[in-house]
Amino acid sequence: MTNRSYDILLLDFGGVCLLNPVELHHVTEDQLGLPPGTLRWMGPVDPATDPDWQAMAAGNGVTEREYWERRAAEIGELAGVELTLTAYMRLMFDPPRSELIRPEALAVASRAKAAGLGVSVLSNDLRTFHGRVWEHGVEFLQGVDHIIDCSDTNIFKPDPRAYERAIEIVATSPERVLFIDDQQQNVAGAIGAGLAGRWFDIANAKQAWHEVAATLGLE
Repeated sequence: MTNRSYDILLLDFGGVCLLNPVELHHVTEDQLGLPPGTLRWMGPVDPATDPDWQAMAAGNGVTEREYWERRAAEIGELAGVELTLTAYMRLMFDPPRSELIRPEALAVASRAKAAGLGVSVLSNDLRTFHGRVWEHGVEFLQGVDHIIDCSDTNIFKPDPRAYERAIEIVATSPERVLFIDDQQQNVAGAIGAGLAGRWFDIANAKQAWHEVAATLGLE
């Protein structure tokens, strides 16, 4: 029986549904001819290896986009090439393919929709990182009700206006929305805007999706 406390499952995309770049270090290394194991910082998968990620996640004024721009530049230096953020993302994520999406994300989203819930995406940088052509090639994204990308307005999570826009688009009251994000500050922002928010632990992604399903009464 679905938990009818919610009408909408609102998902961050990168990390929650799409694999995080640190989970694709092997692809980057292979594409750039770097020895396996060169990239040792593991961001949200193992924050202890990545002080820069810890600082960003703590809200030290560096955005996640800026974090990845710096990482792209560092990787380019290691490989002896100029590597922009867009080029770095293309190395890992082009072409769009099913194995880049967490299977648990697809399973829970499908069950939620079958149970009568709306499923939408609220992302800060989907189109900045990947572009609309890539977006249209991702089957998961074509199956959601709305793709709300903050890079379209330059009003980003955790700004309350980002959640207000999302609520207007999904057309329900904030308390009827369960929001999932891998950044604690974005979850706090959602809660402050009246949504139900839940942090997604990328280091334990399968368990995190199990908890989402349980919260929705889909287990």
